[in-house]
Amino acid sequence: MKKPWQLASLIFVFLSLFVLIHSFSYSYKDRLGPGPGFFPFWISLITGALSLALFLQTTLAKPEKEEKKSFFPNREGGFRIAFILASLAMVVVFLNPLGFRISLLIFLFFLPLFLGVRNWLAIPILAVAGSFGVFHAFYYWLKLPLPIGIFGI
Repeated sequence: MKKPWQLASLIFVFLSLFVLIHSFSYSYKDRLGPGPGFFPFWISLITGALSLALFLQTTLAKPEKEEKKSFFPNREGGFRIAFILASLAMVVVFLNPLGFRISLLIFLFFLPLFLGVRNWLAIPILAVAGSFGVFHAFYYWLKLPLPIGIFGI
């Protein structure tokens, strides 16, 4: 059980190093504040440090009794992972035709239902805030172009 965790944490350490090295090719700051290299630099440092801590924790941990544990998810967990990945792929497919707000609204409404959340007040609030609120913040405040879609919403 140790080896898969060690391998996964080392992969993230090397991925963090890769991102860190490439973040140096962007400016750390510009005249308005943080530049395009700011967030990759810090995220790679944080991810690398946490991955290294996970590797050390896994390596230095006392060996457990050998139980039949698997690193991979059981059938129900695998089905959930597959559903999340398939629904993310559907968001990508329908992002331009339907627009950011509608695509994310549908995604954020049905995903918690599938994952077992039954709070009928929180789900629509999360879906509306996550789709329309995030669109408003990125499109109007940060001036980032996001797909509008055929309905103009």
